[in-house]
Amino acid sequence: MNEDIQIHSWPCSYYLDSSKQWIPGKLSLTPLSIQFRADKTGELLVDFHLSGISEIKKESSHLIFSSLTILEKGTKHWFSSLHPNRNVVFNILEHFWREQLVARQEAGAGAALEPSKGRELTGMLEGSQKRLEDTAKVLHSQGEQFDNIMRGLHKIEGDMDVADRLLTELESPSWWPFSTKLWKTPLEAKPKETPDPKREEGILLRIPVIITHRTDSSAKPGKLTVLSSGLEIRDCNSQLLHRFECRDVDDVWVHSPYEVSIRQRFIGRPDHSFRLLAARMPEVIPILELHFSKKIQFLEDALGFAGARKSPQGDLGASIWQA
Repeated sequence: MNEDIQIHSWPCSYYLDSSKQWIPGKLSLTPLSIQFRADKTGELLVDFHLSGISEIKKESSHLIFSSLTILEKGTKHWFSSLHPNRNVVFNILEHFWREQLVARQEAGAGAALEPSKGRELTGMLEGSQKRLEDTAKVLHSQGEQFDNIMRGLHKIEGDMDVADRLLTELESPSWWPFSTKLWKTPLEAKPKETPDPKREEGILLRIPVIITHRTDSSAKPGKLTVLSSGLEIRDCNSQLLHRFECRDVDDVWVHSPYEVSIRQRFIGRPDHSFRLLAARMPEVIPILELHFSKKIQFLEDALGFAGARKSPQGDLGASIWQA
């Protein structure tokens, strides 16, 4: 993914220690770094890698003003007057910082900060293999569900045969010698079957996300679970906020490779709309394309990402789902 992609930016003020003053400007987040550029001069005052951050905290400057501090290589950077509010900026920065640390731990000690093309291709192959394995599990689960349906249909057919014989018995004359046997045999031969317990639905992917509900200015951490039949959005305590069935989703907007919006429209009451931001969203978007191929729309900032995804790996995944 291109390092120059700007995920988000917020107006704020940065405390420049050399001149002992607050400089108004804009704080920006990219997939790998954090930057601050002054408004008046356009000078880039802060530019450091997410992996170099030791701590992100919410503090107060002069015991009055709410601020956000970032500790990077022993230097503490102060940011204040954050818009829309400090909590939103903190949640998003902390999310991408933690995901970067997790990615580094998985890559192993001594891994390079910027992976080579070979490592990127290896990561893509591993991700595709994992998606194919998950897809195979879901298809196997659906096959078992079809088997259960067929067993249910056979049971219904057997019950209809029993009912037919019982109706024949009722219509038979009283002197028919086999009447008692016909009444008892079907009930003894067809014991009542107990239904199988509901199987757990197949999970394709679960990732941490930052959730914005409707037009709310708050952005809170949570989780997105992609299922074979829909989507589940939960808060940081794993409490279900909303479940979208595939048929319920009316619009999916891809704002960038890291941010999507999902909406279910209603008449006469507010829509269900969620905006989701995540460092691992590039893994989810291909699955959303398969789920909602006629409802997904790539906005201007995501058009390049959509074109870059047209590769043999994407075609392979699509062929598996079509099968």
